[in-house]
Amino acid sequence: MSRRQHAPHSDPHIDVVPLIDCILVLLIFFMVTTTFAKDAELQIERPGAQSASPANTRALRVFIDRSAAVYIDETPVRPWMVQSRVRDALSRSGDKTVLVVSDRRVTAEKLVEVVDQCRLGGAKEIGVVTDAEDG
Repeated sequence: MSRRQHAPHSDPHIDVVPLIDCILVLLIFFMVTTTFAKDAELQIERPGAQSASPANTRALRVFIDRSAAVYIDETPVRPWMVQSRVRDALSRSGDKTVLVVSDRRVTAEKLVEVVDQCRLGGAKEIGVVTDAEDG
């Protein structure tokens, strides 16, 4: 009688180390290439108005902080560059509306200067954001 020797039963297993290595490489790649959206960290105290209405959510926003610095889409802009930056931003979007978000301490002269530059940049409608607007 011949006896066959059976190979010992081994538990099948899957080696997951290469999979973990690939996942870590992908994770590092996405962490390095991702741009993080930064919320506006401007401290602006908006003025109030009795006749305020909700703002257009698609409008370009131009910010003027209490030190009279101008920001377009949360990027600092020199006063002489407002017109060209507004023109560029409005050409990329279909909407020609600009909202100026100004601190209540900003002088009327500075506000009018920024509104004028926005109008020269191609804005058809320009609004000033007040405290009651949520847009």
